[in-house]
Amino acid sequence: MDIGRLNKRITIEHQASTYDQVDPWNQFETVWSEESYDEAGQQVETWSTFATVWADIKHNSGMETIKSDALASSVKTSIRVRYMPGVNAGMRVNYSGLQYEITAVLPHVNEKRYIDLICRLINGSSP
Repeated sequence: MDIGRLNKRITIEHQASTYDQVDPWNQFETVWSEESYDEAGQQVETWSTFATVWADIKHNSGMETIKSDALASSVKTSIRVRYMPGVNAGMRVNYSGLQYEITAVLPHVNEKRYIDLICRLINGSSP
């Protein structure tokens, strides 16, 4: 892996719970959060920072279709970061005002040097 390609600063987030555990290597700080509820008593989705790291971002494909008489786009992205335990599908990535849902985590086959996060753009903006 060419370390110079990790030139974009991203934030990896996970859904918050009453108590979010620290990773086993104690690399990231403990996050305490309270579950949030709206006026109707429904739980509001909240996100906490899991890690802020350097990454290489590649937009692999994009597609626009018409769904329910509205234009919809889908952007698939691969984000490579240095290896870290605890990252999984269902988390999300924030980069430069864009949000990506992590759909799969692919570790390096032979060594724990890096992981590839397979993502899709979720906030409707194009990169």
